[in-house]
Amino acid sequence: MTRPDGGFSALFTDLYELTMADSYLRRGMRESATFSLYVRELPMHRGFLVAAGVEDCLDALQNLAFHTDDLEYVGSQLGPDAAHRLAGLRFTGDVIAVPEGSVVLADEPILEVTAPLPEAQLVETMLLNLVTYQTAIATKAARCRIAAPDIELVDFSARRTQGVEAACAVARVTAMVGFVATSNVAAARRYGLHVTGTMAHSYIEAFDSEAQSFRAFAEDFPDRATFLVDTYDVRDGVRNAIRVIQGTGVQEPVAVRIDSGDLVQGSRAARALLDDAGLAGVKIVVSGGLDEYGLEELVRAGAPVDIAGVGTRVGVSADAPALDSVYKLVAYAGRPVLKVSEGKATLPASKQVFRSGAMDADVIALRDEPAPAGARPLLLDMMHAGARVHERPPIEASRAVFDSDVALIPAPARELRCTVPPRARLSAPLAALTDELATRALPVRRRESD
Repeated sequence: MTRPDGGFSALFTDLYELTMADSYLRRGMRESATFSLYVRELPMHRGFLVAAGVEDCLDALQNLAFHTDDLEYVGSQLGPDAAHRLAGLRFTGDVIAVPEGSVVLADEPILEVTAPLPEAQLVETMLLNLVTYQTAIATKAARCRIAAPDIELVDFSARRTQGVEAACAVARVTAMVGFVATSNVAAARRYGLHVTGTMAHSYIEAFDSEAQSFRAFAEDFPDRATFLVDTYDVRDGVRNAIRVIQGTGVQEPVAVRIDSGDLVQGSRAARALLDDAGLAGVKIVVSGGLDEYGLEELVRAGAPVDIAGVGTRVGVSADAPALDSVYKLVAYAGRPVLKVSEGKATLPASKQVFRSGAMDADVIALRDEPAPAGARPLLLDMMHAGARVHERPPIEASRAVFDSDVALIPAPARELRCTVPPRARLSAPLAALTDELATRALPVRRRESD
């Protein structure tokens, strides 16, 4: 929750995070703690994840603070003593994380936080919120990119996302995985994206005829004329567009857009009419309920589509709107910890992920283990003592990370339906430590249940 002064309110958290942080402060429990943020299981039909939201996490951590009005509210809920204890809390810890755009698997940490326990605990809700949503959207968008590598994709999602900030996040992460533009003007300005748009059916209906609306648009915007041709009849719409294109001074790029009906048949009809008129350079844009599955159908049918506007289904990740993301304590005061809850067991200690070639050979290891021969670490230093190690990278840098990683996804994990996700293996030292701690914990659990 960004404040008008640019800070990030520490109140964006669940109440129990505040109460735990206050209890730690009361009891002097300020030793260093490490929490690991990862996704336990991938959603159905997901063979990989594209990590996103990390940079927003770093910004939020660097600006985290309780402001005067925040503390007044804390005092009203937890008492003035709690407000006093929390007043000076800032994030002073370290963060390692995968660079945004990285492709990761289940159980692989996306980021790890090491900080005094109250600080590391308090930021759980915020970090999960930022990473979970953006990673789900980036993954959905990446599948669109894989499904239609030769079609230019544009983000049309702003009016259907769950909130204004969500819409801006979608524009950013879709650009990160290779979308060429967004219709979201605010996001384009904020992140330096290419902004694009056409017209609505209401524009056409506001004129006495479709042809009149096309002429008006061509006169007003001769350097970016895209004509929406399906308000009444696609073929008639294309014919009206052809007459306007040939009779006015519109300049390339010029396009026609189809937003409804059978997009395969509509695009074929439009292409035939345009080519017969000698307008082979006019592009065909399609939109309307598209995601990776619809794009795959267009590609399989050989539809002559140049550009696709992708909106609602990607902006909300319609078929997998949530991820099984968690933020778990893995070490405190110099000792590794884990939980052995049924179906929710965790891996202890701070970790590293090593990748050598295709990601089906990924290894999750202890942080201080040496890298296997020919492998590279995925988790990099991002923050030290509460400050960024590097400036926020441009989107182009994150796109380069994605482009490099996407080539390493095994074919079964790239499938849209019968997906087979690879699973990282544990290093021998991490597996041994996990077994040792679990064995110790189980008798305790049995005694407590008796």
